[in-house]
Amino acid sequence: MDAKQLYKMLKKAQEPKGYYFNSDMDMTMPLLESLLTNKERFGYMACPCRLANGEFEADKDIVCPCTYREEDVKEYGACFCALYVNKEYNDGTIEKEVVPERRPPEKIIF
Repeated sequence: MDAKQLYKMLKKAQEPKGYYFNSDMDMTMPLLESLLTNKERFGYMACPCRLANGEFEADKDIVCPCTYREEDVKEYGACFCALYVNKEYNDGTIEKEVVPERRPPEKIIF
């Protein structure tokens, strides 16, 4: 599978739930490519904007779509990576803000 195929598959599954891909394809496609790289590396699609531990149980909160996506999109219009956004984000009718990290400090790898 390549990034374009992943885009089509996930778009079909996520848009009915109210989650859209960021319309900036220069941002979206590299994020999707990184998800596929993480799938090869770890066996699961860990968030490309966070450092994965490499152990599914430790990382399951950051398997894309991550546990934090719903609240991030609800509050900021985008997830932490800005891969998933709401319609208003893509339409430019809301201010684009930096989404803060919601992952608990003890799970963050430095």
